[in-house]
Amino acid sequence: MDYQNTLLYLYNSAPMFQQVGSSAYKEGLENTLALDEHFGHPHRNFHSIHVGGTNGKGSCSHTLAAILQEAGYRVGLYTSPHLVDFRERIRVNGQSIPKEYVVRFVEKERNFFEPLHPSFFELTTAMAFRYFANEHVDVAVIEVGLGGRLDCTNIIHPDLCIITNISFDHTQFLGNTLEKIASEKAGIIKSGIPVVIGETTPETKPVFTKKAREVDAPIFFAEENQKDEYPGLECELKGLYQTKNTHTLLTAIAQLQQAGYNLSEQAVRSGFAHVCELTGLMGRWQKLQDAPTLICDTGHNVGGITYITEQLKQQSYRKLHFIIGMVNDKDIHGVLALLPKDAEYYFTKASVKRALPENELSRLASEAGLQGSCYPDVPSAVQAAQEKSLPEDFIFVGGSSFIVADLLANRDTLDLH
Repeated sequence: MDYQNTLLYLYNSAPMFQQVGSSAYKEGLENTLALDEHFGHPHRNFHSIHVGGTNGKGSCSHTLAAILQEAGYRVGLYTSPHLVDFRERIRVNGQSIPKEYVVRFVEKERNFFEPLHPSFFELTTAMAFRYFANEHVDVAVIEVGLGGRLDCTNIIHPDLCIITNISFDHTQFLGNTLEKIASEKAGIIKSGIPVVIGETTPETKPVFTKKAREVDAPIFFAEENQKDEYPGLECELKGLYQTKNTHTLLTAIAQLQQAGYNLSEQAVRSGFAHVCELTGLMGRWQKLQDAPTLICDTGHNVGGITYITEQLKQQSYRKLHFIIGMVNDKDIHGVLALLPKDAEYYFTKASVKRALPENELSRLASEAGLQGSCYPDVPSAVQAAQEKSLPEDFIFVGGSSFIVADLLANRDTLDLH
């Protein structure tokens, strides 16, 4: 098989949550443990850092990887979902896993894993851990896929755990209260391993404190660590929410230094300043065009959209053009209620099965007082916004990671300047 056919095989034989949603979700670690045993427990061959939470875990994972790279470590990075190419999920020192490795892995191992019927994420996690071991990484930054307690990344024995924050997302699996969601996310807290909590609420802080006490894990709250240890720190990631992420990361860095990691001030500053270049991160308040300004962001739930709407209020423009699509398992009413009423909306859908039809999104948006037109796909919505915009206007593209993915996948054919 070539690379494209290998991906089709993976997507079809092990359905991807990214594409189909809840039917791809598998609870429990049986398959993960069987795969781990088969591959010889590869995660035991490298140090690791485990990053969970609702929002910000991708940005934190990439920034931490960038800092570690700048400190001279050979760094694995495992994140999800991907935006343009599957290989974005598995990187070593910023370089995506080679296509040939993906093809060989599937060809060589399919006789073992086919009878297991693993999920796509179970299989790609096993692939990532095997690749990192093959590549002799010093340390891997591992982002939790969904939840924490039963996530298949939760077999690692990391040097540090990080939980960025808790917001309502994936409530059909994790629970419909912040306490329940926090309890699932707190499942990555392990005996004796320090944990950094980025952001808390009155509902979530006691959950983390209790879990840490039960397993005797030192716990550190970034909100209580507001010291300015790196004055004038330049951050390449410009989203408002990155302020919270920065406090989380600086608290984590202090713990890693305590654990013996050699992270100089220069490495920290350089990692923050060049995270996208060093790791390939995309879609975090990313500017793709000037005059009119075009920004995309992967924020897709109430927590993420809250920061985006605050950031939009700080922008200067004549008119705001808002291109939005969502998937059908999110709190759509909650998100729409936050959006600015004075924008012109371009309702569209991403090219995934979970995408909410644009007409349905338009109907719900109208009930929330938002007005606009419907477009069948992201490129046509972007083109329409560009045609209607003056140079002093502002175009925002978001509502879902998959909307941003479709934008980035088509950026060469769109006239982004």
